[in-house]
Amino acid sequence: MNDKYIHIFSLVVIASALAFIVFLYSTEPRSLAEVTTKSQVALGTYEIDQAALSRGIASFRNDEFPAARAAFDTADPEKRDLNTQFYKAYSYYRQGWGRITNDNDLFQSGLVTINRVMELDPNYRTMDGTLGIKTAAELKSEFEEGLKVTPADFNPMRIIRERK
Repeated sequence: MNDKYIHIFSLVVIASALAFIVFLYSTEPRSLAEVTTKSQVALGTYEIDQAALSRGIASFRNDEFPAARAAFDTADPEKRDLNTQFYKAYSYYRQGWGRITNDNDLFQSGLVTINRVMELDPNYRTMDGTLGIKTAAELKSEFEEGLKVTPADFNPMRIIRERK
């Protein structure tokens, strides 16, 4: 082999190793699976786990919201799929909603999740016809209103309101 080719090959190997080290430091993966997932995101080949998403939706429809959120986290570990994150935020809403009071901790977690959806697509609209709230903006509004204390919170007619 020619010395020139050995030098070029060495430079390519060094540049590749350096790029890999920078990638590891910038993404800070905790496991080999995370390295794989983060590299898929970087390459644009990231896909969610459809089986876990289906389990999450089934749990969501059965009002098993903690199990649904666990399945959604498994389905979308990088929190990049709009549909999965919308269902996750909606599960916080459904579990935290109350006829008299709302669970502020669950509503706050839901607000963080729906803000993530709105960062990815501010005009997101779900295609699920069974949900009462169709857009991320509507769900965010529900969370924000639920976290506020207003005179309407003391209205006894709140008891007959319906959950969306």
